[in-house]
Amino acid sequence: MYSEYHKAICEEMIRFSKVPYIIFLGQQVNSENFYNTLNEVPLNLRLELPVMEECQLGLCTGLALEGFLPICIYQRMDFLPRATDQLINHLNLLPEMSRGLFKPKIIIRVTVGTKEPLDVGPQHSQDLTDMYKSILKFPVIKVTTPEEVHEAYGTAGIIDSPIMIVELQNLYNEKC
Repeated sequence: MYSEYHKAICEEMIRFSKVPYIIFLGQQVNSENFYNTLNEVPLNLRLELPVMEECQLGLCTGLALEGFLPICIYQRMDFLPRATDQLINHLNLLPEMSRGLFKPKIIIRVTVGTKEPLDVGPQHSQDLTDMYKSILKFPVIKVTTPEEVHEAYGTAGIIDSPIMIVELQNLYNEKC
């Protein structure tokens, strides 16, 4: 049984699916509906990608520069360091390097894996939020309640910069 937290995420994905030029990219966005959070997002708005974290973020940056709003989905936060060059040296600095001419807007959606009831292992459950907060110039928000989910994705819709939203997979299901 899914939680109110999971329901809030689903509601936000449905809301974003109605935004012009939106595209959802990542692993499991078609094949498994990304933990059943994309069930009601039309398939034509989803682009399933192979495991290529750095290329994925580069692709999202390019799409953002062309007027799209990518929701760049990483299955686990542990995989995001593979995209570090694109994240820190490109997306993070592009407004500064272009003297404000280029401001790609990307929503980076990332999760921290579970430890209970199934422990997905230390390489799939690290929370690197504080590290990213310390090095990125754009917001990094960890959401722990349905209200925080709505607030973070609401912010993502109105700010003129990238944003990283960190979800906790252990909050997706109701406690039994």
